[in-house]
Amino acid sequence: MILNIEIQEFIEKNIGLPISKLALQKNPFPNVDWIVVLNQIEAKTKAKDKLPNWFSAKNIIYPSKLSIEQTSSEKTASYKASIVSGERLIDLTGGFGVDDYYFAKKITSVSHCEINPELSYLVKHNFEQLNVPNITCYAGDSLVTLKTLNSKWDWIYIDPSRRNDAKGKVFMLKDCLPNVPENLNFYFNNSNAIMIKTAPLLDLSAGLLELQNVKTIHIVALENEVKELVWELHRGYTGKINIKTINLLKDRSETFDFILDYQTKLPVFGLPQKYLYEPNSAIMKSGGFDQVGTFYNLNKLHKHSHLYTSDHLISFPGRVFEIQNAIPYSKTEMKMYLENTKANITTRNFPDTVEGIRKKWKIKEGGNVYCFFTTDQNNQKIVLICTKIK
Repeated sequence: MILNIEIQEFIEKNIGLPISKLALQKNPFPNVDWIVVLNQIEAKTKAKDKLPNWFSAKNIIYPSKLSIEQTSSEKTASYKASIVSGERLIDLTGGFGVDDYYFAKKITSVSHCEINPELSYLVKHNFEQLNVPNITCYAGDSLVTLKTLNSKWDWIYIDPSRRNDAKGKVFMLKDCLPNVPENLNFYFNNSNAIMIKTAPLLDLSAGLLELQNVKTIHIVALENEVKELVWELHRGYTGKINIKTINLLKDRSETFDFILDYQTKLPVFGLPQKYLYEPNSAIMKSGGFDQVGTFYNLNKLHKHSHLYTSDHLISFPGRVFEIQNAIPYSKTEMKMYLENTKANITTRNFPDTVEGIRKKWKIKEGGNVYCFFTTDQNNQKIVLICTKIK
């Protein structure tokens, strides 16, 4: 019923409008639940930027808005697809199928497993509308499906979800469905390569304690917000762990890679020079603070500040600023330079919060001035007043 031409035209016409206002209208389609129609409008609105291929296709049926919010974006799905190769991949937690759509561009045959039969049916319908013939959908428990198919796969892909009773606990993989650590040996009996997607909330060291044979951890950010961690496991692998960070931007990507727990030389510390460098969120999540400084031959302001400086401008995976002034954090200096002004404020290794600083010194938000409140190599509290280059 939701694919009725008039209903589809109504959905298209009302994309972007507040659902709270639409909900007050009388349902123009008495044969269809009004909530179902409203859900299609809300979910498709969410898909406009996140899932442009779905948004632009005809006769797509959407699940709940929450499912759209939780699914991979097309950009992050495309990145994951760049990792895999081979003939056969099985996705044990298929969901809305965005990852599988992109896996199917690299893999000859993709199997989509989804425990919710309604969602599985919906996804199968959507793949037909998107003209993706090499994905087969299986409804039911993916462990049962994996046992029933009894095949070897080039890749197993898993996106475990946290159980409801695990809310508020420290994020651990054993608290998710499926329980990957518990089933890992069984997975390796079916494939030599496993890819696990987790939320950025998972601590890298905690994940490594629960998993084995980890070869690479990909930290994927979109517009400088870390969206997912991608764990690449290979059967029997016991070597060094590679960390790959990527920040997907509108017109380019920022990448920085290093080997976990491998440091060629210690970072050089120094006072602020002409330029200031702030690593992107993927690097910050990776913990490669010393590695990024030494790789780019930059001086680090302080062991715990994670800000870097140089006299010569370089291309850097993160934000870059020109330092206009470096002042001590004191009443006299603050009154002279920043009180009652407008500035963008960032704190790094500093005792006060951004809100506290704004309130104390009456600094409004915005403008072209960027202020970093931090600590230098001499443990002195300083403020760097900058203009943004990148």
